[in-house]
Amino acid sequence: MRALWTAASGMKAQQLNVDTIANNLANVNTTGYKKQRVEFKDLLYETLNRTNLDQGQGKPVNLEVGHGVMPMATTRSFIKGNFEQTNNSLDFAIDGDGFFIVRDENDNLFYTRDGSFKLSIEDDEARLVTSEGYYVQADGGDIELGGDIAEINVSEAGIITVKRKGEEELEEIGQITLVRFANPAGLESIGKNLYKATTASGEAIEAFEGEAGSIMQGFLETSNVQVVEEMIKLITAQRAYEINSKSIQTADQMLEQANNLRR
Repeated sequence: MRALWTAASGMKAQQLNVDTIANNLANVNTTGYKKQRVEFKDLLYETLNRTNLDQGQGKPVNLEVGHGVMPMATTRSFIKGNFEQTNNSLDFAIDGDGFFIVRDENDNLFYTRDGSFKLSIEDDEARLVTSEGYYVQADGGDIELGGDIAEINVSEAGIITVKRKGEEELEEIGQITLVRFANPAGLESIGKNLYKATTASGEAIEAFEGEAGSIMQGFLETSNVQVVEEMIKLITAQRAYEINSKSIQTADQMLEQANNLRR
């Protein structure tokens, strides 16, 4: 009976849907997180009776039955989240579509919207890093701030200036590099608020003069997950899962009736 396997595919699909919604809700307070949604496609159809129309006579439509559903993709929405003011000079938010570039210890480049950076002291000199210790990239590579830092300032264009202890003049360090992608939805999520470029996303395009947005110092971008919206989706997915299970029970009852015909 096709209904058993068709309804089973629906239950599996809705289970993945609930998993995705649960991940969105779990990351409601994750800085720079972008929500996901599952896209579904119907499966192949079996044609039981084909059209047979000749000179206006015959059957004009097919008799077809489907075989269920399957998840095809998880699409990530890069709509901006809200900006939360922290007044921390090492917190940055991007007002635009750009991404920060970070480098790990193996020289792999990753991209992130999470601007909650930290200072890493190496040989008495400070570098700007992520919470994982990945180096934030500027136009000249790693952002090396030097020592005896009294104040760090970053302009909207990403220009980094440092005031040292006992000095009045500001020293320009470099410019934080922002990049954008032709298809950001094609980026691969690797966890830790990081993305990796893929063939689908295209290569990173270095932005100039605000093409990827401006940098806001002392702010963080919150998650773009809307809790109420996700709860409605969760209820819908739960009901869809439930009605598919009812389809399996109905098919089972029909098979039971067929088995009891001899009695």
